[in-house]
Amino acid sequence: MSTSSTHPPRLRSVARFQSLLPLLGLLTACNHVPRTELAAPAPIPAPAEIAPAVTPPPASPPAPTTPISQFVRRIHADARGHLWLGTNGDGAARWTGTRLEWFRPANGLPGVAVRAFVEDPAGNLWIGTEAGVTKYDGQRFVHFTKDDGLPDHDVWCLELDRHGTLWAGTLQGACRFDGVRFAPFALPEGISDPNQGVTSARMVRAITEDRAGRIWFATNGGAHVFDGKTLTNYSTTEGLTDHNVNCILEDRTGRIWFATHHGGVCYLEDGKVTAVTAADGVHGEEVWNLFEDRQGHVWFPVENSGVYRFDGKRYHNYAAAAGLDSNAIQCTHEDAAGRIWLGGYRGLFRIEGERVVAVTEAGPWR
Repeated sequence: MSTSSTHPPRLRSVARFQSLLPLLGLLTACNHVPRTELAAPAPIPAPAEIAPAVTPPPASPPAPTTPISQFVRRIHADARGHLWLGTNGDGAARWTGTRLEWFRPANGLPGVAVRAFVEDPAGNLWIGTEAGVTKYDGQRFVHFTKDDGLPDHDVWCLELDRHGTLWAGTLQGACRFDGVRFAPFALPEGISDPNQGVTSARMVRAITEDRAGRIWFATNGGAHVFDGKTLTNYSTTEGLTDHNVNCILEDRTGRIWFATHHGGVCYLEDGKVTAVTAADGVHGEEVWNLFEDRQGHVWFPVENSGVYRFDGKRYHNYAAAAGLDSNAIQCTHEDAAGRIWLGGYRGLFRIEGERVVAVTEAGPWR
């Protein structure tokens, strides 16, 4: 684990600071230090400290068509009402309500592929990237890697359970945090699927806790559920539409939903698995995400078929005809105002009534 001290990044700063950037690149090459609190940063950062990123002012404001990033993979609204965006190569962005701020290796966040956010009761934001797990308290970044017990640096999901235990899913398996280190949590190996891009037989793509306190794991060997004593597997033998599971969700009725890579969506209810098919008005196979809004509606995107919303009776579709300019949405989130945000290929989008609007660097943010 390494600790870096920083102030919250600024959206714009003076161009004359650019001359220090080569020096900062050298200083940030070694940022692993003992687990101690660091003093406030000196004018010239020590090797364990990372100064705020400095971006020269653009020649003109962002173009209305400039996306936030080519790919927005995760969205999280924190307790302060800030909207966090995890991108697939540009780091994390935070919309404060007045400005867009970026977190990248130059200012403390070690990874650029951001796959997970979870906030603990103390207000710390935990971030999963291809470089490990990072805790951000608003001032400092604390980094956890394989040296701290992670099975792999490549982190794909985080979950904080009701007991305050932080779980992480990585390219090489699951683990849980004891407050100091991560300890591995053994799961059976699945079957590595090259069609999923980044993959392995031990990969854990999602972790979720249900109302009974059971922990579910989405893997390439189906879904595993741990009740505190026993690990149970649900796969194609038990009726799942595919053994490559990307996401798991329990809705307010108690249904357990599964988003699969080659078999669309299915759900477990009263011991029976039901597939959601074209007969229900849902088309496509590759599904990455499941989300339930405050009304109890279940949302999920399907590759090349837009986004579906299930209201308990029927499935509503938001696709190109509704203004969605993306064939690969991968995440859905609801903010404090009840607005639904979508992230994926071509950036960030928001549902407005029956329409979908693209949200670029220039907005519209409200």
